[in-house]
Amino acid sequence: MDKEKIKETALYDVHLKSGAKIIEFAGYMMPISYRGIIAEHLKVRSSVGIFDVSHMGEIEFKGENALEMVQRITINDASRLKEYQAQYSAMCYRDGGIVDDLLVYRFPNKYLMVVNASNREKGYKWIIENKMDGVEIDDVSDSITLIAVQGPNSIKTLQKLTEINLEKIKYYHFAESFLAGSNVVISRTGYTGEIGFEIFVSIEDSEYIWDKVMEAGKEFDIEPIGLGARDSLRLEKKYCLYGNDITEKTNPLEAGLGWITKFEKGDFIGRDVLIKIKREGIKRKLIGYAVVEKAFPRKGYKLFKNGEFIGETTSGIFSPSIQKGIGMGYVKKEFSEVGCSFDVIIRGKNVKAEVVKTPFI
Repeated sequence: MDKEKIKETALYDVHLKSGAKIIEFAGYMMPISYRGIIAEHLKVRSSVGIFDVSHMGEIEFKGENALEMVQRITINDASRLKEYQAQYSAMCYRDGGIVDDLLVYRFPNKYLMVVNASNREKGYKWIIENKMDGVEIDDVSDSITLIAVQGPNSIKTLQKLTEINLEKIKYYHFAESFLAGSNVVISRTGYTGEIGFEIFVSIEDSEYIWDKVMEAGKEFDIEPIGLGARDSLRLEKKYCLYGNDITEKTNPLEAGLGWITKFEKGDFIGRDVLIKIKREGIKRKLIGYAVVEKAFPRKGYKLFKNGEFIGETTSGIFSPSIQKGIGMGYVKKEFSEVGCSFDVIIRGKNVKAEVVKTPFI
């Protein structure tokens, strides 16, 4: 990554003042942790935490054929979306490989696609390459700060700042409203598995909203949370991370994303290849596993069964919630059943592991 191209979010100075450990991630200088990954992880599981996730990309689709184009380039069925509803989806290449996983939001006058930071340029290029007539496409990422507030006390924290009844916003729904007097979009979504919201706010109001949320959450000991805990939180719920668990070399069916692959909606990019894969059967499968001994896996660690190579770890951590080493990885389908045991090679040592039911918590 060219150092001149590395960006800072609008909240960069806030992170520095909070004592964050900063790293380069997906082209941005981002907080990896503040107090410590395990402590931050447990704070979100037990109370509430606030994240800067404005490295994510936002792309708007407007015009008479906006829905048709979203349908064409994504694998889920966006026609099922009602106004102010969101949907988890993905884009695929023509060979079925995954361009990106993403969220699609339906507004009254547009569709908004939230893409991964690492795929923003690649995804936008793919979208433009497949642009249809009658559609206006606009990358509005640089005008938006995205703040996530996650945890059991997230509703109580944010309710102090808005008149809208947050309890009535259903999972994967959102609202245009005011938060502490600022225009925002409040979405009941997140990447932690906890009750929580993602708040779209203007760049200009970023620090103001961050400070107001921190103030509102003070009684619940709210803390800023870094990317380290965000990763461990999502892994415990077996949420895929692009670049690890899904890539252009994996397809949605083997990644366990068949539930968002809606063949019946009609044509979309990659559909024919994915139908063929489904008919012939997948050869490997993304599984979750737990390490039996006191050790934890990392991305790239090899998996063996009776000396036979059967797969590779795509994500791995020590789970703060269940106090075990857990991982995700692709294994040959015949070794993907819950209860199947195998060895994971950790620092040159064969360590026993077992396929477990997911999510892990």
